[in-house]
Amino acid sequence: MNDKLNQILQKQQQQVDEPHKKEDDIIQLVGFIIGQEEYAVPILSIQEIIKPIEYTRVPSVTTYILGVFNLRGSVIPLIDLRSKFKMDPSKVTEDTRYIVMKGSDNTAGFVIDRLTEAIRIKSSRIGPPPETIHAEKGMVYGIGMRDENILTILKVEQLLKRDF
Repeated sequence: MNDKLNQILQKQQQQVDEPHKKEDDIIQLVGFIIGQEEYAVPILSIQEIIKPIEYTRVPSVTTYILGVFNLRGSVIPLIDLRSKFKMDPSKVTEDTRYIVMKGSDNTAGFVIDRLTEAIRIKSSRIGPPPETIHAEKGMVYGIGMRDENILTILKVEQLLKRDF
């Protein structure tokens, strides 16, 4: 029974790390807005989405680290994606959410301006990041082409990378 559970968890992690392989695969993402742009991350990388809660500031950290918060006994860093993306800092509104993402080694909460929707997109409609972005080092996994707009798909492991 334990081996079966491990296989399922490994398959889920593989889907998070490499969201698409086949042309006709459907990729499931969660979309959110930061500033005026829509971004998305694989749905399996999201631990949960919560309304803003109280957090504690931490001295001498990078400006985009707001602090840490307690989520059911776990202390989780809180990152302002607006600041990380070199935009004006977030202002909390009734649409503001914390999106808690989990990677292979790290967990962090990210402040987003608002959620949009669960997105299902064919992998054939996901293009590579623009050449101006260092694909292997950057946070952009790819660009999703939708009928009405495009969205930037982010690499969760790069977002979670501890560079602070």
